[in-house]
Amino acid sequence: MSLVFYLCTMSIIQKNSHVDIVFTCSEAIDHNVEMIAEEHAIVRVLSGELKVIQSSKTYFFGAGDTHLFPRNRLATLIKSEKDGIPYKAIIVKLTKAVLREFYEHKKTEVIPSFKNDNIIPLSKSPLLESFFASMLPYFDLDYKLPEELSKLKTQEAITILRSIDKDIDNILSDFSEPHKINLVEFMERNYMFNMSLEKFSYLTGRSLTTFKRDFKKAYDTSPQKWLTQKRLELARFQLTEKNRKPIDVYYEVGFENLSHFSYAFKKQFGKTPTELSNQKSNTSR
Repeated sequence: MSLVFYLCTMSIIQKNSHVDIVFTCSEAIDHNVEMIAEEHAIVRVLSGELKVIQSSKTYFFGAGDTHLFPRNRLATLIKSEKDGIPYKAIIVKLTKAVLREFYEHKKTEVIPSFKNDNIIPLSKSPLLESFFASMLPYFDLDYKLPEELSKLKTQEAITILRSIDKDIDNILSDFSEPHKINLVEFMERNYMFNMSLEKFSYLTGRSLTTFKRDFKKAYDTSPQKWLTQKRLELARFQLTEKNRKPIDVYYEVGFENLSHFSYAFKKQFGKTPTELSNQKSNTSR
């Protein structure tokens, strides 16, 4: 049962891979990740900064901030150093198996939370402070964390969440799968997330075949062409109207690397993102 991860921005390593506590790192000062978690996760930032971009809101988390990232939520994560200190965080995964066992004998009325796409910032709490402080010594273990202790710490995390957020049961005890939703509304809200078509289809409550069929009926084009077009249009808006730089835009609009973004942008608009930015700067002087 994998419970805890420790992340920072250094060389890529993995320490104590045979235990439930794993250290992972990245050499990049800014480390970008497209996120769609299949399990709930509690994230505690220890240092640096975490920028979380969702379709309707952008969050900034610094040292000491904690949030719950519910399963099946879409976000772009940008992890960066702050004041010369690298990004570090503790992530505690709350799996469906653990949650099912926890709620098995509890009489909880669940109000499905699928309409709430946002992550949940958690208020400062002595209980949270104590919990994460108790986790830090586990990173020095050179042996497997006892299974019973892993289970107790996870149950402690769930209990703390329930004590500081009266509505949290609606999320943690909801084990339903994504239902069939309006495809157009979902795609217009989430096209900038760089996911596979399989993930898009799953989150709209469809098989891949049905997703492609419904998409063609709605847009009269393929998902791949439509996604590229929408992302490029968003990028052009960010460059020309928001005066942002190409290097700050490409990942947020759904491209994996700057070179591919520049190639696709020039093919679509006749100019590279840099050329368009420079043109905008010259005309505004």
